[in-house]
Amino acid sequence: MLRLLALTTILGTSVLASNVLAQDRGERSREIAPEATTFDKEDVWTLHFEFQDPRIIVEKVPGRGNKIIWYMLYWVSNRDPKGDVHTFIPDIELVTLDRFTTHTDEILPSVEKAIRQREDPFGKFNIKNSVTISEEPIPVSKKDAFPKRVAGVAIWTDVDPAPGTKDKIDRTNKFSIFVAGLSNGWAEEKKADGTRVIKRKTLQLDFERLGDGERIEPSGIRWTGGATWIYRQTTGVGTKEPDVKEPKEPLKKEEIMLKPRFDQERPSQPSRTIVEPIPALPAPTSRRE
Repeated sequence: MLRLLALTTILGTSVLASNVLAQDRGERSREIAPEATTFDKEDVWTLHFEFQDPRIIVEKVPGRGNKIIWYMLYWVSNRDPKGDVHTFIPDIELVTLDRFTTHTDEILPSVEKAIRQREDPFGKFNIKNSVTISEEPIPVSKKDAFPKRVAGVAIWTDVDPAPGTKDKIDRTNKFSIFVAGLSNGWAEEKKADGTRVIKRKTLQLDFERLGDGERIEPSGIRWTGGATWIYRQTTGVGTKEPDVKEPKEPLKKEEIMLKPRFDQERPSQPSRTIVEPIPALPAPTSRRE
């Protein structure tokens, strides 16, 4: 009996240790539920979003040599109580809060292949990129059933300066990821010159990097707990026309370029809603394979 009790204790401790290790390595996804905001219209819908802490991998990009790749796995599910069908057209940006740079999600097939081999070798998740995930609507999940999740990956390059580059800040320790396309929510602001600016409902996730910055294992990057639903200003869609038609679906990538919002302070609550002008910064040109 004593031996059985001891064995049970050891096994229980081992399982607990394994679970803790898995969480430390960022293998456990974190779910962000939609939240209604003051600025939502009656017909606004928002998808559920789950993600793993961003990771780093070194891969060769054709025509660009070896690159340090940052990526984030995520899952999207449609739990609309009305059962309406929605399409996710992602626009995902990584914004460094210490280096003040903006990085747009890139489509890199060779890198995607390496990530799939690393994260999903048996093809269980069927990971898609930001283009293929928008080819079909997100399946509707019933209220009491297990959510029908669709997996995706966002990829960024040149988040840190290249080795040997002189920079006041040689690496980023604080950054935010902005996920647009999860909702059809939008707001409009009229400026003094008559220009109207459109803001989209966007999810902001805040992260930090720990350690000396030389490690590339997942445990070096962690979510701070900051998840904020904001209405984020867009550029290239201002107009002086008297009327602005409401878009039925989220704006496509070629229609907008988002400006980053910099907030050095962590939110006091798990999530909040903010509508405010966003300072503009030049976005680096993204190259595709």
